[in-house]
Amino acid sequence: ALTLKTTVPGIEFGIAMNEAKPKLTRVEGNNEELKTSAAQACLSIGAGHVFVIMMHKAFPINVLNTIKDYPTTCRVYAASENPLQVVIKKTELGSAVMGVVDGTASESVETGEQRQERKDLLKKIGYT
Repeated sequence: ALTLKTTVPGIEFGIAMNEAKPKLTRVEGNNEELKTSAAQACLSIGAGHVFVIMMHKAFPINVLNTIKDYPTTCRVYAASENPLQVVIKKTELGSAVMGVVDGTASESVETGEQRQERKDLLKKIGYT
């Protein structure tokens, strides 16, 4: 939680993690609604050692490298504002995340105007 706060001052977030032992979902954050959403997402996924972060007042790109560099992070499946679907495999032992579907399929190639809008957005959020 402290890592997110120091990466983006003013960020609002909820982070939840499914613990395998004991079998429970741990929750931290500074926004009750986001904490509840993250906890519900983790419970819905149902796999051990999975975490979900819900946030406002920051873009995924603002926190992605910080999260990837955190010592206990093994993998980041998605960092997106898009709708997501988690692909889960259930076994006798439990469940595992196999991957994440991030958004919908592209329908066309961007135009010059759309390319400029994308570049302007990246500049606005400090990515370029």
